[in-house]
Amino acid sequence: MQKGLVGLFCLLSAVLFAQDKASDSYFDVNYFKGYITLHNNDILGLISGHPEGVILSWNKKTFGKEAWEQAYNYPDYGASLIYQNLKSKDLGNNFGLYAHYNFYFFKRNLMLRIGQGIAHTSNPYDRIDNPKNIAFGSTLLSSTYLMLNYKKERILNRFGLQAGLSFIHYSNANVKAPNTSVNTVALNVGVTYNVDEEDIEYINDSVDKKFTEPIKYNFVFRSGINQSDIVGSGQYPFYILSVYADKRLTHKSALQFGAEVFFSNFLKELIRYESTAQLNNGVTGNEDYKRVGIFAGHELFVNNFSVEAQVGYYVYYPFDFESRVYFRAGLKRYFGKKWFGALTLKSHGARAEAVELGIGIRL
Repeated sequence: MQKGLVGLFCLLSAVLFAQDKASDSYFDVNYFKGYITLHNNDILGLISGHPEGVILSWNKKTFGKEAWEQAYNYPDYGASLIYQNLKSKDLGNNFGLYAHYNFYFFKRNLMLRIGQGIAHTSNPYDRIDNPKNIAFGSTLLSSTYLMLNYKKERILNRFGLQAGLSFIHYSNANVKAPNTSVNTVALNVGVTYNVDEEDIEYINDSVDKKFTEPIKYNFVFRSGINQSDIVGSGQYPFYILSVYADKRLTHKSALQFGAEVFFSNFLKELIRYESTAQLNNGVTGNEDYKRVGIFAGHELFVNNFSVEAQVGYYVYYPFDFESRVYFRAGLKRYFGKKWFGALTLKSHGARAEAVELGIGIRL
């Protein structure tokens, strides 16, 4: 253990103090403390204190070498580690690893960070040992965090300060029930450290704002596993086939419209359960588990990544589950000009249905 700590210290020292090559990067460490929002009355008994924690981040600056960097006012990108004590013996502690972007406004004094990653919870639901934790049904969670900070770098040599608000969301998106999720709103204060003695100058070339593309056609296959809200009902795979057209309007955005078919096997089990549990809700057991939807969406491009948001409506809806309106949001990563991978969350309002892994082609 001691050798490992010594090795880590030596590595950090080498990164922080090596000055022979510009790295264009900086570190920040932030302490936060806040409260768990009551988005669902079922988690009221889990809230017993003010959660607190630490956010450690490495950030890589951009200076306009690529057109997208200038278009987005020279954002940073990087990685974050979050430790959070939820101040509840039932919820335990969470550790998260994230990729993030920092976007700047008001002469770079205001920073908005958007991070997406995966978290580990120390005390998930267990029917015997921890039956009260209905927030986290699995050890691994999907997590998103936002940070809005007033920021000043290089106040004292390479050190600076930042402070503001943070929002952290944890959910396993019904990969395993129960899953009521937890949202934290917190105040944070932190210190920044620039690796280089000074930043290089920003490049400010003219960006072609009249960029456009013809209509493109997309074919996507998505899959994963999920479970109904009934604890112990089992995890089942799902498959989604999507076809849509998109029209790229600018460097940053495109509009989408398409259709898709859902093969959600967890609904087979839910239909069987409701038809035999004498719930008197009219379910016979002969209902089709498949659904067909149409949707419209928007895609925001940031370099090789994009942020996708869609709203859909089931036109074929033989079994009543949640509602006919659904939402999807998430990230895409392009590999070349045609192929892409996607990680998205599908929900009905605030109730998540599934985390979807997808692969697609844009023609």
